[in-house]
Amino acid sequence: MLENGTRVAEATGADVHIVRLFAVFHDARRINDRGDPGHGARGGSLARAMRDKWLDLSNEQMDLLEYACAYHTDGLTEADPTVQACWDADRLDLPRVCITVKPHRLCTDAARAAETIAWAERRARAGQVPDFVSGWAGEV
Repeated sequence: MLENGTRVAEATGADVHIVRLFAVFHDARRINDRGDPGHGARGGSLARAMRDKWLDLSNEQMDLLEYACAYHTDGLTEADPTVQACWDADRLDLPRVCITVKPHRLCTDAARAAETIAWAERRARAGQVPDFVSGWAGEV
């Protein structure tokens, strides 16, 4: 999902830093992979709790991150461009759990592009893990 967000953010001018943090926090407080109402808001609250010590974010950036996390499962498409990039990143990753990406549920033209959807679907179905995570996780 991180690469989805980076790709969409770079194409739209969204705040890449927030989109990458969204990849970390949006599901960070998920209890299970089925229904888990409120998990996004809990993830956003975790980010806010970690802000002063670990995250270099302005008030506006923190508000965008928290909002993106809290509402990422609500099916919304209208928001700040950075929030839209966050939501698109998550939705482009749905093939990971055998859900087909529906272009009309995406927020940005960059995410709705057929080549972006095909690229993201291939990565999600293959269980693609970012290089930096593979190296880091292998050291644990």
